[in-house]
Amino acid sequence: MGQQQGATAHWRSSRRCGASGTCVEVARLDGGAIGVRDGVLGASGPVLRFTPDEWRAFATAIKSAAAT
Repeated sequence: MGQQQGATAHWRSSRRCGASGTCVEVARLDGGAIGVRDGVLGASGPVLRFTPDEWRAFATAIKSAAAT
């Protein structure tokens, strides 16, 4: 996904964002995709794009790993 795509999305920072500002930001993009970007770079950085199914699988795996 290009850097300009997702520029109008409503980006949310992780609740685990540290005081240093090193955060991950997430937004729902056009077409239902989920975008993830580096909060420090913001709109000037790249955006990783996931389908809803890919995002659910990722979130499930993270939650499972955190529980062990």
